[in-house]
Order: sequence, then structure tokens, then C-alpha cells
Amino acid sequence: MEYISGEGRDQIILLPDSIDDYVDENNSVRVIDAYINSLDLKALGFINAEMKDTGRPPYDPKDLLKLYVYGCMNRIRSSRRLERETERNLEALWLMGKLSPDHKTIARFRRENGKALKGVFKDFVKLCLSLDLYGRELAAIDGSKFKAVNSRKRNFTKGQIQKRIKKITEKIDTYLEELEKNDREEDGAAGDKTTAEITEIISNLKGHKERYEGYAAELEQTGEKQKSLTDAESRLMTTNSAKMDVCYNVQTAVDAKNKLIVDFEVTNQGNDKNFILPMAASVKEQMETGTITVVTDAGYESIQDIMAAMKEGVDVHVAGIDFDICVPAEEGEQAEIRTHYNGRCVYIAGRNIALCPMGNVLYPAFHTKHQTKSDKGVFYNYEACKQCPCKCTTDARGRFQYKIPMASEDFTKEYNDQGLAVKQLRIKADPAIVKQRKSLVEHPFGTIKRAMDAGYCLTKGLCNVAGEFSLTFLAYNLKRVINILGCKKIIEGIA
Repeated sequence: MEYISGEGRDQIILLPDSIDDYVDENNSVRVIDAYINSLDLKALGFINAEMKDTGRPPYDPKDLLKLYVYGCMNRIRSSRRLERETERNLEALWLMGKLSPDHKTIARFRRENGKALKGVFKDFVKLCLSLDLYGRELAAIDGSKFKAVNSRKRNFTKGQIQKRIKKITEKIDTYLEELEKNDREEDGAAGDKTTAEITEIISNLKGHKERYEGYAAELEQTGEKQKSLTDAESRLMTTNSAKMDVCYNVQTAVDAKNKLIVDFEVTNQGNDKNFILPMAASVKEQMETGTITVVTDAGYESIQDIMAAMKEGVDVHVAGIDFDICVPAEEGEQAEIRTHYNGRCVYIAGRNIALCPMGNVLYPAFHTKHQTKSDKGVFYNYEACKQCPCKCTTDARGRFQYKIPMASEDFTKEYNDQGLAVKQLRIKADPAIVKQRKSLVEHPFGTIKRAMDAGYCLTKGLCNVAGEFSLTFLAYNLKRVINILGCKKIIEGIA
């Protein structure tokens, strides 16, 4: 018995007449080709989507877009690797028509079309909507951290900058003392270094000090808390593995029917606070529906955000929440205040007052500023807390304090509590809905980070990173739809 053997390398063979014979009719590249050919790139805002009368002819942006989508679907993300694939990969040769753009041309296309790429992602969502692939009833919202093109060593907080300035100042003082000592010696070199060497070291240290002082002045002027040198818009934040790294926080909304991504937002905010309303509003717009149910984890708990979303017709379920709040009652609505369970205060911006869980009005008292924490306006009502039967305060003076993040210039003691009727609401997450959250929203992140090798950024800046993730999420949705419908049905739907 012999091993299975291949043919000799010098054997003459008759190849098929065309490259098209190598690409099966159920190959995903045919879906990529059909979909991108159907797009109006000029309307989406792509550069070079319209030919100019003069100059060197550019590559068709449709070809470059096809190449990037193919790369994202097959774990090929870098422009240099994509360039190599156009020379050796039969699928890429078929898709590009044997074109092989330079890696700089490929990278420039992604960098220059960040906003337009987000439009392509939204267009594919509309296509999926027309194919009835979205349930439009329940969406899970979550955020995940993706490593930015910026090391921790090139990211500085205010405290780190001040420590470095202090350390450099101490070194300069030490070398100045050594320089004075050398001056007192006749040979001019009492220590290990000569006077000229020490003078050069001091000059370099002063240059470093001026640079850090410039960083400190810039943070003071802009109001930012961090300075990143490589990617200026990236921020140091706690990652999902509880470690600190320089990242972007990518928010996604995933529909429950087929685990397809509805929308996403790239941010440099370190936590998930106050993203329920903007993400839910975007889901409603994309899904063309007046109401939607959204579920999130406990990191999104923000009373103001939940209340704002509920006013817009969003049924919010945040894992682990179960408490009472008081809100202004509508005209003719019965105002009833009971005791409360694990209550929360609510800030009424239009009146510049806060409502405690028992319906008492908390008035603006003073503004407080912290070096490490955000500025806050403090609201309380000593008389109401003194007479209230529900002793929910731990304050030494017996008053319930409620702090609202706000700048000192935004804080005012003027308020309006005239004709205020209050009702009490119970905010409680449905356990059945919360149970579905992980299986919905963690699935795309796991696939993207592991199966698609897209757990880190290749571009810099919020706009460019958003364009990069537009390609990644478009590729994810494409793969899901191909698995659900098959290539032929999708191409028919596109047609």
C-alpha cells in the first residue's frame, strides 16, 4: 500500500478557462461583490466615487471596499496582508479582477472614508430589515474595550505628569549641586562626570520638564484628564479583564431575533453610564419602530438616563435594578406616595430640583469640586428629612444629600417647585429578559475578538476607529446573514 500522492510539479495541466470557474456559486465573495456593486458610493460620501476629468485615474472605491470587507471576514485586517492576498489568493483575484493596489493606497482608503463606511454599515442594516432578519422587539446594549494604538507608557494622567515634573526637578537640583561642587574643585571634575557632561544633562532634563509642563498646561486648558501621545483621542480605562489599558469603548446594540448588530458607537468614555438613551434612540430609528425593549448590564445604571429613555417609549431593563423613584405627575394623574424599597433620587433639570424616593423636594444648596472626581451640585432638604418617617439617610446632620455632576458655572440656586404633583414608580428589571442579555450581546463581541481577530484597533482617532469598526461589524453581519439565508437568497434580496 502506498501513501496518497500529488502530481508532479513539472506536469503540464489544462486550467479552467476563467477565474470564475474557481469560485463556487455559494462562495461568500459573490455576496460581497453583489452587495457592494449595488451601493451608491457617491451618495454615501466616498472619496473618488465620482471620476475627475483630469489627473491620474484612481482605483474604484468599490474594489477597495470589497477587499476590506473580504479581509475582515477572513481575519486579514492589515493593508500589507491585503496587498499580498491580491497576488496569491484566488478569491481575492476574482473579487478584485486581478487588481493589486499598493498597501498605502489600501490604508489611505480606510483612513479617508471613516464616515462613509458607517453609512455602508447602516445601509446593510436596512437591507437586513427588508429581509425580515430583525425582530424589532428586544435589543441588548453593551460596551466592550478595544486596545488602541497607544501604549500605557505614552499615556499620562494629571497626577502622573505632576509626579514626573517633580522627579525631574529633583534630578536637576541634584546635578546643579554637583555642578557647584565641580566649580569649587581646581580640576573641574570632582565626581564621575565633567562639568560639560553635567551641563548637557541639565539641559536635557530642562527640555523634558518643559515638555511635561506643556502637557499639564494643555490638560488645564482643555479640561481633559489624560494625555495620549500616539492616539490623542484614546483613553486609559479599565478593560474587561479588570486591567488598565489605553482603549476605546465600543457600544453596540444587538437585536434578539438573529443576534445581528443594529448599531454601534465608538467612544473614549471609560464607563457605560448614560448610553441607554442614545443607543436606544438609534435602534428605534434604524428599526423604524416607535417602541423598543432594551436590556443592559448593571454598568448602565443611571436614573436620569433610564427616565429619559422611558419618556421616549423605551422599555428599559437594567440587570440587578429594583427600586422606587418619584417623578412629576401628569395632569389629572393620581399622585400617591408609599414607603419605598431601595429608593433613588431623580433630578428634574427643568425645575433645577431633585425628588427623593418619598416625593420630597431637594433644593440646590451648594457646589462642590474634587481634584480626582467630577464637579457636583449638592441638593438637600433638612426640614423634609427631619419630619420624614422613612429614615433613609446616613448623613450626620440627618439630611439626605443628592449630588448631580455639573460644572460650577452651570450650578444655580434658582429653582421652580410651584404646582408640583409627584407620583411614585417602581423600576424593576424582568428576570426573563435579563437572562437573555449575555447570549445576545456577548456573542458578537466574542466572535469579533476571537474568530475574526479584531480585538484591537489598527487606526487612530475616533472617526477612523469608527470607520474600522464599521467594516468589522458589517463583516460580522454579513457572515451571520450568509449562515442564516445562504448566498443565493441574499443575492436575490440585493437584486
